[in-house]
Amino acid sequence: MRVSLDQSAANVRDLIDGCDGILLPGSKADINPARFDAPRDPQTAASDLQRETVDDLMLAAAYKLRKAILGICYGLQSLNVYRGGSLIQHIPDFLPEETRGKVDHEAGKDVPVAHSVTIDPKSRLARIVGGSSESLTLPVNSSHHQSANNIGVGLRVVARCTVDNIVEAVEGIDPDHFILAAQWHPERSVDADEASRALFRALIEAARERQSA
Repeated sequence: MRVSLDQSAANVRDLIDGCDGILLPGSKADINPARFDAPRDPQTAASDLQRETVDDLMLAAAYKLRKAILGICYGLQSLNVYRGGSLIQHIPDFLPEETRGKVDHEAGKDVPVAHSVTIDPKSRLARIVGGSSESLTLPVNSSHHQSANNIGVGLRVVARCTVDNIVEAVEGIDPDHFILAAQWHPERSVDADEASRALFRALIEAARERQSA
């Protein structure tokens, strides 16, 4: 079920009541930096108030009722800010000169592999994408210029870019509540990549488990 952004809060809540999991997709917008007490960077894109409102409503319900959550790109940033975290507003301006430009985080959908990420072997993400080896890496695409900075309450970093250490995935610290967000776009590589498919299967399985509980 797709949730339209132009609905009342009451309608959004009613729709969420009928779901066992939520997926927060990407967006061309950037989150209003006032939400994490930062001045707007000149590189920060216009915000989408409707999207921010709907995301917050969905996340509030998901946390209250322990619904499964999967965030993608902007969805990771939205989750992090909702939980009181902050964002790097423009990655090239944040990175030290020696690593700046080594990875094109804004590579876009026409670049199937922009860089690799290193995954915490003890994480839920590692179990989902295929193992718990001490040096688990995953090639990913990339279409963002912002990323998580300070991490929100109840979340932890579980993947970083292998080259510049930018946060690439977070997950919830509660092992009994499925909360996972990736900075890359698994929906773009789902037809060719088993790890991408595994992320969506994990969301579906977590939603089914909640439904049957």
